[in-house]
Amino acid sequence: MNAQREADHFAELDRQLVEATRGVRLLDAVSWPASIEQKFLADWQAGKAVLPQVSYARADFSATRHSLDAILAAADPTHPLGDYLHRSARSWHVATQLLEAVGTRAFSACSIELYGRPDGRVPGAQLSNLDAARHFIEIADECNGGDLPDGASDDIPASVLRDELSARLDAYFGAGVVRVETDPDLIAKAAAGATRIRLRAATSFSSYDRDQLLNHEAFVHSLTALNGRAQPLLKSMARSSPRITATQEGLAVFAELMSGSIDIARMKRISLRILAIDMALRGADFIEVFRCFLDAGQSQSDSFASAQRVFRGVMPTGGAAFTKDAVYLHGLLSVHTFFRWALKNQRMELCRYLFAGKLALRDVLALESQFDNGRIAPPRFLPPWLQHARGLSGVLAFSLFANRIHLDHVEAEDLMLAL
Repeated sequence: MNAQREADHFAELDRQLVEATRGVRLLDAVSWPASIEQKFLADWQAGKAVLPQVSYARADFSATRHSLDAILAAADPTHPLGDYLHRSARSWHVATQLLEAVGTRAFSACSIELYGRPDGRVPGAQLSNLDAARHFIEIADECNGGDLPDGASDDIPASVLRDELSARLDAYFGAGVVRVETDPDLIAKAAAGATRIRLRAATSFSSYDRDQLLNHEAFVHSLTALNGRAQPLLKSMARSSPRITATQEGLAVFAELMSGSIDIARMKRISLRILAIDMALRGADFIEVFRCFLDAGQSQSDSFASAQRVFRGVMPTGGAAFTKDAVYLHGLLSVHTFFRWALKNQRMELCRYLFAGKLALRDVLALESQFDNGRIAPPRFLPPWLQHARGLSGVLAFSLFANRIHLDHVEAEDLMLAL
């Protein structure tokens, strides 16, 4: 097969992949309506703890799987592009099984296959995600429960934030390329697509929220989707296949870290979700998980939203969970390790490739030859913090060296002598 025929072959398979998965909307299918929160909190405030009543619409994705099976059979996994398509099709295949299992224990098994478990190992260490989560919660609690008096404004209305973000994004991407809207039915504080970012209406945001949304949602999720749409061959790079979730969310939280917009309270919230998933898998019901978030200092509304994330797609009686939120911390640690590895090995161009579309860390390495030959285009947009490559390299270089210092061996006398 000559080069052009080969490229056409993979482009056609990619087109089929996009078409086959167009109706697979995972988060939409498992999200709860806002009315469930209103009833639960009304009962709770009246002194009644009543499990939410949840039902899920069932769908048949057998036709989708048939199309995916054809792609799997035609995509040569020994070729870099074939490997990318093979892994993507397999990921969507499992996602259809997950959606057909909504409301059952089988949902958890599919979720674990896609996103992993809370007790999964952290890359490059013998520690688990649970160990990392407990570490950040402990640090946050030592810092006054993660509520440090740093002067952050906590009363920015959603409509004001919408206008602020719109102005920033118009200046960055071009007028109207990425719209910002308020949504009264959104349970999460924000959600991002390629050309639209939604904010939960009737709520207020802090200045940390504003900066986190800008760097997490806009300069990663929307940015990578826009870059993926501009790809000449693999249009599926604009779509969030489940297998790229850990890298995409890890990259988004890493962006918060590199831009200085993450705070210890945010790290605590991410970590608490991992503990909550573990609780649910071990049998805790929705009310027990909700109380866990309350006891950790979250408001009733935020505690409901956090617990709801854990029980999306399953019944609230316990023993099952949607494990997607386990990828945030795992992904952050993986991406941070990847950036440090790239600096150490003088491969920082690979970090920029991560923004060419919705890619996993494995893809960036496996597809390097395709970037070189032009079948995959470099990213058109890069987040501001990555454009300052020398500053980023300085932070990573310091991180590489600082990791050699073991705090367990440091005594106060050492610090007094050093200073």
